[in-house]
Amino acid sequence: MTSSRIKSTMALVAVVIAGPVFDVAAAAKPLKVYILAGQSNMEGQARIETFDYIGDDPATAPMLKKMRGPDGRPRVCERAWISYLTGSPEKGMLGEGVGRLTTGYGARSDPAEDGGKIGPEFMFGITMEEAHDGPVLIIKTAWGGKSLNIDFRSPGAGPYEAPGETLEMFARNPGGHGIPEDIDQWKADKAKKAGVYYRLMIDHAKKVLGDIKRVCPDYDPKQGYELAGFVWFQGWNDMCDSHTYPHRNGPGRYDEYSRLMAHFIRDVRRDLSAPKMPFVIGVIGVHGDQATGGIAELRPAMTAPAAMAEFKGNVAAVQTAPYYDMALEAIEQKHSKVAGMAYFLRTQHEDHPNKDGKMTPEQQRAYLEEYRASLITPEEDAFWERAASHQGYHYFGSAKTMALIGQAFAEALLEMEGK
Repeated sequence: MTSSRIKSTMALVAVVIAGPVFDVAAAAKPLKVYILAGQSNMEGQARIETFDYIGDDPATAPMLKKMRGPDGRPRVCERAWISYLTGSPEKGMLGEGVGRLTTGYGARSDPAEDGGKIGPEFMFGITMEEAHDGPVLIIKTAWGGKSLNIDFRSPGAGPYEAPGETLEMFARNPGGHGIPEDIDQWKADKAKKAGVYYRLMIDHAKKVLGDIKRVCPDYDPKQGYELAGFVWFQGWNDMCDSHTYPHRNGPGRYDEYSRLMAHFIRDVRRDLSAPKMPFVIGVIGVHGDQATGGIAELRPAMTAPAAMAEFKGNVAAVQTAPYYDMALEAIEQKHSKVAGMAYFLRTQHEDHPNKDGKMTPEQQRAYLEEYRASLITPEEDAFWERAASHQGYHYFGSAKTMALIGQAFAEALLEMEGK
């Protein structure tokens, strides 16, 4: 064999050897695992029929292209997978949805079936898939109407105890408006419910991590996984709970929420053996910058843990108020006026057209239709139909808002990752 042929053969062998080594190194990147948890807005109430509205805004139109495939249908991610636990354990309807990340992993009437909606998870997963070369797994657990002080109460927070002011109020007027007749039974019920959904969340995460290939068939155990981040999006039920947070419109009304949130972060990290796992707190954004009362008071308490010295650099609070759609808010306020007028007509409220009770049901309907037409234009009706699928406390069920929030959560975690 000539010297030149020997050199060529050796070079070819080197290429053949080097190629697989490079590919194995690329494939060996750990699976990035992200956990998303919370209540109804983490579930997500945005119907896919509101997607087109995203394209109306030049600032978000590029995002819509990422959310759809070349055929115009919702994107199905190639490297992002999801396990979604939801449903009602009380009604025997707890269930899991599993598959490649796409639409349908928002709120579901049947926990195992596509609900035709999205929450933050869709754009969150798309953003993470773009940011990482390797695979991504989302473990999502979300249930509507759940609190941090009871349902998601973590072990470090200790047993639930109502504030002294609440118990004094109960004692003064047992069985009164909003007050239980049997206070001891009320306490027992609280103790029984405390932490149930925290444990469901942790148990489900451990179940998925114990058999990743069940959810992500392409997973190679040799590559391992990394718990790369946790996102918490909740708040409404605590905001409404005057028994746990009795100081109406007072400074520090929701300080207990901050304490519970700090324990929640510590306990999640401990129970999942991830002591420095990056953590995002999604701060309630309903009513945007016009929020007052409980929502405005809760926001600082939700934000506070991110400023604690022990969480510096690995806990971030993401404000969702900037993504609340104020144009839809203006229309919803008009809807509320129409609903109010319907009530006044029906109840013969003084200072309203049917105060003497003489209007027939047909006359009431005619009056209400005319009243509605004087408030809401056909253009506003069309806009609402295109952009919204729910009420304001669910961010109007707007896919644009859910996508922006999901993207913001992902970017906050990526910033903590140093990407």
